[in-house]
Formats: sequence, C-alpha cells, structure tokens
Amino acid sequence: MSSLNAKIQDVFNEPGCEKNRGKDAKARKKGCTMPLIPGAAAGGCAFDGAKIVLQPITDVAHLIHAPLACEGNSWDNRGAASSGPTLWRTSFTTDLTELDAVMGQGERKLFKAIREIKEAYAPPAIFVYSTCVTALIGDDIEAVCKRAAEKFGLPVVPVNAPGFVGSKNLGNKLAGEALLDHVIGTVEPDDAGPYDINILGEFNLSGEFWLVKPLLDRLGIRVRASIPGDARYLDVASAHRARATMMVCSTALIKLAREMEQRWEIPFFEGSFYGITDTSEALRQISRLLVKKGADPEILGRTEALIAEEEAIAWKKLAAYRPRLEGKRVLLNTGGVKSWSVVHALMEIGIEIVGTSVKKSTLEDKERIKKILKDENHMFESMAPRDLYAMLSQRKADIMLSGGRTQFIALKATTPWLDINQERHQPYAGYDGMVELVRQIDLAIHNPVWRQVREPPPWDCQTALEDGSPSSKSKTATVHAFKKCAGTTADDFGEC
Repeated sequence: MSSLNAKIQDVFNEPGCEKNRGKDAKARKKGCTMPLIPGAAAGGCAFDGAKIVLQPITDVAHLIHAPLACEGNSWDNRGAASSGPTLWRTSFTTDLTELDAVMGQGERKLFKAIREIKEAYAPPAIFVYSTCVTALIGDDIEAVCKRAAEKFGLPVVPVNAPGFVGSKNLGNKLAGEALLDHVIGTVEPDDAGPYDINILGEFNLSGEFWLVKPLLDRLGIRVRASIPGDARYLDVASAHRARATMMVCSTALIKLAREMEQRWEIPFFEGSFYGITDTSEALRQISRLLVKKGADPEILGRTEALIAEEEAIAWKKLAAYRPRLEGKRVLLNTGGVKSWSVVHALMEIGIEIVGTSVKKSTLEDKERIKKILKDENHMFESMAPRDLYAMLSQRKADIMLSGGRTQFIALKATTPWLDINQERHQPYAGYDGMVELVRQIDLAIHNPVWRQVREPPPWDCQTALEDGSPSSKSKTATVHAFKKCAGTTADDFGEC
C-alpha cells in the first residue's frame, strides 16, 4: 500500500494542471484530493475508473482479481466499440470466495487464472486489476504478474487501483500510470513515420471516432494509438514513436500526455471533435504540431482544403434545422470536455444554453466556457435533483442533455431529454456527428408525445363536467377544473 500511496500522491501533484501550478508547495503536495464521504463512490470508484480507461483496449484479456460481484458491476460499462477483436467483451475474474480470502489462496488462484487465459485465448497481453477485497487482504498482484510474465512469456500488467483509494477520476489516472510503467515504450515499431499521432482520452463511444478517422486518413495522418478507444495492445506499446498527441479528456489522462512529452518529446494539445468549429481547429492543430516535428508543410494547405470542403457540406445539412431550433434553450448536465465543446457546437446553430455543469471540468474547461457563454451565471458546479426538476418543470429549458442517471428528472418534468454521456447509441463526433446531434435534438424537442403528456388527464375534465351545477360554489369548481384543460376555450369546453 505504501507504493500505491506514493503513486497517488504523485498523480495528484500534476504540473501539467494549471490549477495545481497556482498553489503553494504545501497545497500542491496535497494535490486535488478531498476526504471521502459516504456515497462518494456513487459515481464510480477508482477500480471502475481504471476499467473504463483500459477495457477498450480490445485484444487484451482483462482479468479482475476479486469476488464475482466486482466484475459484474464493472463489465461493459461504456458503449465503446471495436472494429476487430472482441476479447475485451469476455469477462474474466478469479471469483474470489470467503474461503480463498481466509485461507490465503488469492495469489495462487490469480496465477492459475492467468495460466488458463494464456492457454485458452493466447492474448497479446493480460491486464490484472486489484480490487478492494484483494488489496485489503494483501495480495501482491505485482509480484504475481511479474512471475506469470516470466513463466508464460507474455506481458501481464498489474493495474493497482482498488476502489477504496478514491474516485473514478483517480482510477482514470492510475490506469494511465499502469500504461506508462508497463506498456508504452515496450515495443519498437518498424514503420514509424512523420505523420503518426496519438489520441488520448478518446473512447470511441458508439463508434464515433470512426467518423473522425477517415478525415485523418485523407490527410495521410496515421493514428498510431488511440488510447483507449478501439486500441490494440501493440499499438499502445509503440505509442512512444508518435510525433504528436491530441488530448481529448484532460481530466483523465493529462499526466499520461505530459509524461510522454517529457520522456519521448511528443508535444500535445487539448482539443475536441464535437462541433464543426472545434473539429476544424483540432485538424489544424494536429497538422501544425506535425510540421513542427518535421512533416512536410504542404499538409497545412491540404488540411485547409479538407476543412473548407467538409464545413460546406455540414453547414448545408444543418441549414434545414436552424429555423426549427434557433432560439431553443438547452440545459447541459454533463462535465469534462463536453461541458464546453458541446456548448460551442450547439451555439453555432443558434441554440441558447441556459446552463452547463462544470462538476468534472478542469480550470481550463471553465475558462473556455466563460469565453463562450460570456456569463458565469450559466455555469453550475452541481445542481440538486429538486433544482433540476424545478428548472425543467418551469419550462426554463426546452431540452436537457445529460447522462442516464438524470433522465428521469426530465421525464418527470415532461421535458425532452437526450443522452449525451457514455451510454448513448448515436455518435456525435466530427462533422457528420454534429449533424447527427442536431438531428437527435430536433427529433426529441418536436416529438408529439411531449404535447400529449403535458395535457391534463381526462378525469380532470370529467370532474369539471360533473361539477357543472348552477350553484356559485359549483361554478367556481367548474371554472377551476376548466382551467386545467390546457388549450381549450369556452366554446370547446364541452369537448374537453
């Protein structure tokens, strides 16, 4: 545990983080940690975060050293997609029991599981994850992985991120540390070129990176490693020979990007593939970094030509939606890179942003939002469910974009809702992805079901008819009930 504590301390003392650089030496040493409170892992524990970052490496066997429930709760928790291998979709666990823990059989059972996976599947590597139970009983997964790698002749990578050490975001960072310590730089490619790049923090949710990769292919840019979306082990192991890196989610993997820059002189920038303007700027930034690292400057001209062509096509498609969506109000309850990139993307077609969550956003993310919205009142760190419900039920927003956990607040408030997080089924990246996002928003807002569910139930109208006696009291009740019949007039009250 002492080595893990040191690793956590080092992870949070991140000089690449502008917020951390502004602290004094004592505060910087404490990093961004805060005391855990009951329910702090409700959004995901450190093990969950590590699994999110590493499981999309698709040809690797991911072995969870834990009781069965740990793997059951973490398996397939993101909608990442693979263009080839499917081994990552197979669930491997040592299924530790109470008897194994009491009798000290955990390490022996882990070694046996590694051998069985090697013999049955012959993967290029096996990732072994520690969990709360195996960390608490003291199983040394690093020693077991080292011995198994020597015995079976394949990489066995320990991922030391038990859930109790912190949040999901800490697990993201510890996963990046595992890649730095045991994977990246272990394989020398024989085909390195001047147009090789890495993409960090791109998860290929619903296959959305496949909407971006053809653009890079047309420019002759090769993605040596996309970490972790649709990745292969050998690509990640040889990622140190790329010439430039684009970081999509800095809250998860900024330390990985900075360490690769320090060790192998790979410059990086943070960008987004959400929205037309941001996609174009990301392509420009990639080309500029490659030219600085020795690529032919002619790629800059080809990039601008590609951008002009693709933007013209996208804006033509979006023109049909502008009259239907211009002035519509959106509440964005997400975080990280989406807190500013999706905001910018929607404002490009005239949609008004009434609020965006910055709970998982970095200081740089928040500064971008301030520049885009020009009003800090539209930023909120967190909003209680009752406040979200009040805002939506008062019709202060025409639609809410969020993750699945808050969808029922919007549905209770009879407000359209669209999934923008990892569970979604539509890709929103790149030029085509932006068109798809706007199309989905249009479908959600103009779905006729919302007009129907906002109408009063028939029994309210029936009450009004039954109370239609001539007495003053009954007349008052009739008028009161009549007002509940939205969209009716005195002339058609009888048909209400």
